[in-house]
Amino acid sequence: MKNVINTEFNTAEFPEPTMISVNGITLEVFEAGQQNAGKPIVLCHGFPEHAFSWRHQLPALVEAGYHVIVPNQRGYGNSSSPTEVTDYDIEHLTGDLVALLDHFGYEKATFIGHDWGANVVWGLAQLHPNRVNKIINLALPYQERGEKPWIEFMEEIFGEDFYFVHFNRKPGVADAILDENASRFLRNLYRKNLPAAAPEPGMLMINLARAGKPVGEPLMNDSEQAVFTSAFEISGFTGSINWYRNLDRNWHLLAEVDPIIPHPALMIYGDRDSIPKSERLADFVPNVDVASLDCGHWIQQELPEETNQTILKWLESQKA
Repeated sequence: MKNVINTEFNTAEFPEPTMISVNGITLEVFEAGQQNAGKPIVLCHGFPEHAFSWRHQLPALVEAGYHVIVPNQRGYGNSSSPTEVTDYDIEHLTGDLVALLDHFGYEKATFIGHDWGANVVWGLAQLHPNRVNKIINLALPYQERGEKPWIEFMEEIFGEDFYFVHFNRKPGVADAILDENASRFLRNLYRKNLPAAAPEPGMLMINLARAGKPVGEPLMNDSEQAVFTSAFEISGFTGSINWYRNLDRNWHLLAEVDPIIPHPALMIYGDRDSIPKSERLADFVPNVDVASLDCGHWIQQELPEETNQTILKWLESQKA
């Protein structure tokens, strides 16, 4: 990048990716701090994001002595996007992370997840507890497995237009609209300091893809935004949306799995996020610490310095 004014992050400073074959697919992996081999930390992005969403955390974690591994998970960026919907269930998504550890020769790592990435990290700790050292999750707390499959439950509570439900009940509809309006959708989605407003009728993601004017303030500058937009213009949104289409399948896959996660964990909330905080988190994650930051959903991008300080302070406390 040349002659960029007021750039918060120079996109040229992000590591070049390596394509790595794992678990029957190929992942686009960004890596930094190889000199810190032996102290792995894996960063897992959410929807509809990219490894680049961790750009502010990489240098801080490397400086703190970690080997930082940041995959574009399946369905994202230049990573594989299988056509079968069931190839995006929790067993496949966590299997990719286990295979990534195997590739680097690590028995276990500390995992940091945001949004859907957090959901995968919680699942990883349940399905492969011996591969997880510590957990730091942002935005999405542990999701309790209730008596009804998640989409069925959400449909009863929130109705058919709730985007989780819509993705499942009307396959292909949202995908096509988001693909057609990728730049506008992401521009309207990646905002901060949103004004308080009643939810609009209709399906949230489709509304964002069609809205002529964004609300709030832009989350990132144009060069940063372009990284996300160009990635989704190439990959499309179906692979990432397929994660949602496995929620009920995941509910069944986790039926016999121990719901308690004993690992040391840090849960970071955004106080202005629409995702509610969990009142029962410690019931399922007994060794959890909780932090809240004054921001919305895109925590590590909205408040990068505060996020880094919170993460590093907690990691340091775990050494004591």
